[in-house]
Amino acid sequence: MKTHYLQVLALSVAAGGLAFVSGCVVTPDGRVGFEPIVVAAPPPVVVAPAPEPVMIPDDYVWDGYEYVGLVGDQYYYLGPGNVWLICDPVRLDHFHVWIGVHPDWHSHAIRNDHYRTDRHGHYHPRPH
Repeated sequence: MKTHYLQVLALSVAAGGLAFVSGCVVTPDGRVGFEPIVVAAPPPVVVAPAPEPVMIPDDYVWDGYEYVGLVGDQYYYLGPGNVWLICDPVRLDHFHVWIGVHPDWHSHAIRNDHYRTDRHGHYHPRPH
């Protein structure tokens, strides 16, 4: 007999615990109801883009249209606000045509002492 009561008691406690965990709600007027447990999704993680490297040519030339400089294997032109921007295909084609007429363009390059500000307004001194 004792075993039967213990089993019933254990079953009642377990069922009550499950009801409590599952969202069973007893209102002040004595009614029992079920309210689903809502688990809020975690906020999305926003990852900031990696900062763009600052590329400022140490030398540049006038190609008859605009100033163009070279950093590594990437060509840049001096855009609005005296900021160096990556050459688009049209500008690059124009510059390559100009290079065809001026193959010694490197020897006529201008040392870049004046246009050393990036697009964020930060000055970058010429490396030694």
